[in-house]
Amino acid sequence: MLKERVLIGVIAIYRQEVRPFIDKQIELVRNFAAQAVIAIENTRLLNELRESLEQQTATAEVLQVINSSAGSLTPVFEAMLDRAMQLCEAAFGGIWILEGDRYTAVALQGVPEAYAQFLAGTTLIPGPGTAPYRLMHGEPFVHNIDLKSEEPYQGGDRQRRALVDLGGARTALQAALRKDDAVLGIITIYRQEVRPYTDKQIELLQNFAAQAVVAMENARLLSELRQSLEQQTATADVLRVISSSPGELEPVFQAMLANATRICEAELGMLWRAEGTGFRAVSLHGVPPDLAGMRRDQAFHFDPKTPLGRLAKTKQLVHVADARNETAYIEGLQPFKEFVDKFGASTLLLVPMLKDDALVGVIAIYRKEVRPFTDKQIELVQNFGAQAVIAIENTRLLNELRQSLDQQTATSEVLSVISRSPGDLDPVFESILGNAVRICEAKFGGLFLSEGPGFRSVAQQGPLFDWWQKDPVLDVQRHPGLPLSRVATTRAVVNIADLAVEAAAYPDDPRFAALVQTAGARTVLGVPMLKEDELVGAIIIYRSEGRTFTDKQIGLMQNFAAQAVIAIENTRLLNELRQSLQQQTATADVLKTISRSTFDLQTVLDTLVQSAARLCDAESASIHRPQGDSYPYVASYGLSPEYDEYMRGRPLVAGRGTVLGRAVTECKPIQVTDVEADPEYTLKEGQKLAGFRSVVGIPLLREGVPIGVIMLTRNTVRPFTDKQIELATTFADQAAIAIENVRLFDEIQDKSRQLEIASQHKSQFLANMSHELRTPLNAILGYTELMADSAYGEPSEKMLGVLKRLEANGKHLLGLINDVLDLSKIEAGQLVLELSDYSVQDIAQTVRSTLEPLAADKKLAFKVEVAPQLPPGRGDGRRLTQVLINLVGNAIKFTDAGEVAIKASANNGSFHVSVRDTGPGISTADQAKLFQEFQQADNAITKKKGGSGLGLAISRRIIEMHGGRIWVESQPGQGSTFAFTLPVIVECQAEAAAGAQ
Repeated sequence: MLKERVLIGVIAIYRQEVRPFIDKQIELVRNFAAQAVIAIENTRLLNELRESLEQQTATAEVLQVINSSAGSLTPVFEAMLDRAMQLCEAAFGGIWILEGDRYTAVALQGVPEAYAQFLAGTTLIPGPGTAPYRLMHGEPFVHNIDLKSEEPYQGGDRQRRALVDLGGARTALQAALRKDDAVLGIITIYRQEVRPYTDKQIELLQNFAAQAVVAMENARLLSELRQSLEQQTATADVLRVISSSPGELEPVFQAMLANATRICEAELGMLWRAEGTGFRAVSLHGVPPDLAGMRRDQAFHFDPKTPLGRLAKTKQLVHVADARNETAYIEGLQPFKEFVDKFGASTLLLVPMLKDDALVGVIAIYRKEVRPFTDKQIELVQNFGAQAVIAIENTRLLNELRQSLDQQTATSEVLSVISRSPGDLDPVFESILGNAVRICEAKFGGLFLSEGPGFRSVAQQGPLFDWWQKDPVLDVQRHPGLPLSRVATTRAVVNIADLAVEAAAYPDDPRFAALVQTAGARTVLGVPMLKEDELVGAIIIYRSEGRTFTDKQIGLMQNFAAQAVIAIENTRLLNELRQSLQQQTATADVLKTISRSTFDLQTVLDTLVQSAARLCDAESASIHRPQGDSYPYVASYGLSPEYDEYMRGRPLVAGRGTVLGRAVTECKPIQVTDVEADPEYTLKEGQKLAGFRSVVGIPLLREGVPIGVIMLTRNTVRPFTDKQIELATTFADQAAIAIENVRLFDEIQDKSRQLEIASQHKSQFLANMSHELRTPLNAILGYTELMADSAYGEPSEKMLGVLKRLEANGKHLLGLINDVLDLSKIEAGQLVLELSDYSVQDIAQTVRSTLEPLAADKKLAFKVEVAPQLPPGRGDGRRLTQVLINLVGNAIKFTDAGEVAIKASANNGSFHVSVRDTGPGISTADQAKLFQEFQQADNAITKKKGGSGLGLAISRRIIEMHGGRIWVESQPGQGSTFAFTLPVIVECQAEAAAGAQ
């Protein structure tokens, strides 16, 4: 029976006689053989088809179990094992997962009872040569034809003997569950007879092994996904707690520990905060009440041999598989051993909470069974540790922000109180101390100001001790142990952790004992109030528990101390400003009185004594002026009638017997704090009448000589301050000025009367002399003119020249006399303008015709430029002609070459007239005095040309009487221009300016 030339069988037929088969019969048997081959092949194909269908059905069933048991491997492994045993015709089997160096059964099917008991609670350790060992080292499957005949059974291997003897296994097939060359486990099926597995069955088992790996991977991924979701949910839960509890760490820590212990399958959780060199448990989860109290009540310093001590030293994660194997447990170190024994903690995971490499805390979770935490669980706890650090930092920043806002609010409140209470320190001190106690979490406190060698209590918060009411000033030398005394001694911040510890050092100080025992003060913070290194006070706050103040709180207290110093300084400056304003007001009142009562000295002196007494806080004041050798008072305030009557008959004199006498003698302020205690003071009877005790005398000095004394008295022994003496000195100076002003005014009035009389005599003399001189001078000029005109015979040429010179000098003298007469009239107010209509053109032509011959004699060009259609003017035309002649005459006199020009115009209701020349020019210094009486330019040309110096002064007076102005513009070497303006219409005569201008 051949299939593709391969012999697969034989058909044999026999006869019992010798009779050969014929060809037809042979062909028939051959046909039967071919049919047998076809039947065999059909049967094989049918069996393979059935097996394939069974395998596909089994695979579908397994996949269905995988799909319906997401994440759960047990039903998958059981279904897979059941189908494998059924298809491969096995008696029993199992699936084993590799954990470390040994296998653990996760699914068993059909195992005989005796062998099942053997496997209970045991693991499979792969020995050399065994199937598991061979699979771990790379073989895809192991096919044991007869387990009993192999060396492990013959050699007495315990596990092989149990498998064969108890389980009845003879033929075994084992396939590896392999992923990426790594063995995850094995699937094993057994037959209880020696019957090898076919290749199809081997392939089928390997397929089931692959499906098991896929199921395990899917379960792993699903488990990781679930863990990831669970972790994300836990993280979100923690973040939600963080966001809903800003600034509160306890709910955040509780949420972290609850999620960490739940997800990581731990029974106990603790969160420790680093505190100095130790740790304090700040949050607990699942901890028994008695253990919770022990952990929270105190900070622990753990031995480096303990897991927590090891973490504190290395800042590294600590993972302890079994706490009973730790050295700390073996050596019996407490409280670690007690914690392990009492709670039964076995596996420990400690995760450091680090910020910038600084250890801020630890998250610790514990299991009661020995079961190490997975990498995923460790990573989760590390994530919680990072979140805890963030929460701590956020809380710190939030608390700092709140503290900053509190501080700013407190500062604002203090500044508001300062602004609302200018000059009043009590509400400021109360506000500062109240905010300091509240923000720094203190129980009570006090604010003190330096006073001599001690301190005065000015504000208190909390218990008010009897001694402050009886004696509000503390002598620091008598109570050196008190915090206030230490601040005064060191001038630095005093931060005492526990005042009760130091009480034994001061057993005899009742105030120290009351502070500790009665008030319950424990922790103390004292801050000095310094102004330019000068101690002006201190702020002291107390806590009733032993809890040291932080650097932030110390800084805040220093800020409050600085504000207190600023408030004190502001109040001082404000008081000084008020005093200064009062003094300035008083000074202004006195000056106003002086200005209004320039000639009423008594009013001024009365105002001075009243202001001095009020501003210097004196009961009485008086001003004394010299009369001969004595100094009676000329103004007083606050003196009794009896003392007034007594002193009128006993004027004070210079000498040591009185304060006034000493001030006059020494020419400086003299103060006697108590006249009753002064052995040199002699005015005893007067002192008893007035009742004064403290006295100050301020001399009124003129050029170092006393011209009076101002006296201030008080009826109690209370010295005047330097400021008050300085103010009184100011009043003394004002009194001296007022007295001197009156004296000078009297002298000026007397001189004015004398000058007025002299001026009248001068004017009368000039008028008389001018009249007496003009009469004979006119006669001389008349006779000279007659002689020159040959009225007395023809004069010789020489005599004619003498007569001409005589006539010229006579006219010059007459002009001088007329100028003096005009000046005297102006000064006497007797010169009156004769107002009438005039023409500027006519005046200019008159001057031209009068002076043109003089210009011609010097060969000077003479120009007149008068604007056409000038309006007629109203004024004194004769006097204006006199002014223009004076200006043109001077121009011709001082100009040796060139020209002289008159120019006239009108604009905006005023005439503008100028005289320009090409003379030597005038310096700026000389221009300033040209228009003064008897003044001329100070140069050689002026002296050579001559003149009285009255023409320009008279011209200025005439122009000003017309309401006009006259000036000169000139530079040396560039000629001069004299110009004046005056109104076209002058209705009345204006007053001329004084000649001294």
